Amino acid sequence: MDPSGMDAGGAGSSGDEWLTRAFEEQRPRLRAVAHRVLGSAADADDAVQEAWLRLHRSDTSEVDNLAGWLTTVVGRISLDMLRSRASRREQDWDGGLAELVAAGGTATGAAGTARVATGAAPPSPDPASEAELADSIGLALLVVLDTLAPAERLAFVLHDLFGMPFERIADIVDRSPAATRQLASRARRRVRAADAGEHAPARTRQREVVSAFLSAARGGDFAALLAMLDPEVVLTADEAAVVMGAPAALHGPEAVAGRFNGGARSARLAAFDGGIGAVWTLHGRPQVAFRFTVEHDRVTRVEMVADRDRLDAMEIWYLTS
Repeated sequence: MDPSGMDAGGAGSSGDEWLTRAFEEQRPRLRAVAHRVLGSAADADDAVQEAWLRLHRSDTSEVDNLAGWLTTVVGRISLDMLRSRASRREQDWDGGLAELVAAGGTATGAAGTARVATGAAPPSPDPASEAELADSIGLALLVVLDTLAPAERLAFVLHDLFGMPFERIADIVDRSPAATRQLASRARRRVRAADAGEHAPARTRQREVVSAFLSAARGGDFAALLAMLDPEVVLTADEAAVVMGAPAALHGPEAVAGRFNGGARSARLAAFDGGIGAVWTLHGRPQVAFRFTVEHDRVTRVEMVADRDRLDAMEIWYLTS
């Protein structure tokens, strides 16, 4: 084979050294693929490392194009990671809605008031890696990618950003080439709609503000919450949320910040109703949606929606927070 095919002939240490050099030549591209598919530098590094381990466990003597083989492997690993990520987000939360509708993220039981045990707050994304990815593909596109199903995201990234043929992508997503083409087409329509939308930059900034707000709430950073709230901020709840224990209305930064402070651990960043907010789910079904209004980088209004009919009518895409 020529260098692009990377014949792995040879044996012993010389063969291992060749394989190492060949992999290192491909590492930047493999990491770029994984980074754009996964949206996380740390996850991308994990995917590339797993590809390295699989390479050493595999017989590549019949591989005609090692670069293509490695890209396929990284694609499969990334798809598995996306699906695992989505599955973790759908895990049931044992604490009920009290964490979200009661003050301070607490739940009241027969023994009194106790903090809801929902696990540790998700780690904050690395700002440097997010900036790197945003610079390379654009924040607006990154927001749209987060709304796509795993197979759609992979098909779009591999084909539209890296030029992989649909026939090869089809093997990764376990679909026919025609079905894979449709996956990428659906993703492309969403991306184009977002690019054409005059409010795309504002929506991107809204995502950043809401994500930061949820992070501060989970971490109990009261000062950060206050800083993100407008002086005239209002929190309202529909009748169903009030029945669950939420106040009908709260006014002012201190009251609204106090409602979220230390809570929202089971709230997931989401896109719905043309904006960015948060959703609490149980058994994979939305229970409460938090609609955020952001103006001039400040939260001016939060609406809690728990009405079953309204929730069922929403088209919700869960985002990476």
